[in-house]
Amino acid sequence: MADRVAVTPEAADLLRRLRGDAGDLMFHQSGGCCDGSSPMCYPAGDFLTGDSDVFLGDLGVDDFSVPVWMSKAQFEYWRHTHLTIDVVPGRGAGFSLEAPYGVRFMIRSRLLAEEELQALGEL
Repeated sequence: MADRVAVTPEAADLLRRLRGDAGDLMFHQSGGCCDGSSPMCYPAGDFLTGDSDVFLGDLGVDDFSVPVWMSKAQFEYWRHTHLTIDVVPGRGAGFSLEAPYGVRFMIRSRLLAEEELQALGEL
């Protein structure tokens, strides 16, 4: 089974902390504008997803998961890419939950291997 998304141990640590503060979480991979192209972390349900969004998968952290979404338009560009959510020092976008902690989530990406693309139905 292939996954489109993953999380680094450092980002998982931050998600544990954020979940303790805010409850269930979700990500929406931003497509630009004022927040660049950062993965935005919200309390679950605070960012409404719909027909114009694609569910990329769940990040498994301990006994909870964090769903990751992206707009359909952006997914068309990134559909052959595996995304790993990481965290680095520095202030990111003001809308994402990690902003007050002096860190920001970021995406590390790589092209999906042919076997992964086949498993995801992309070939």
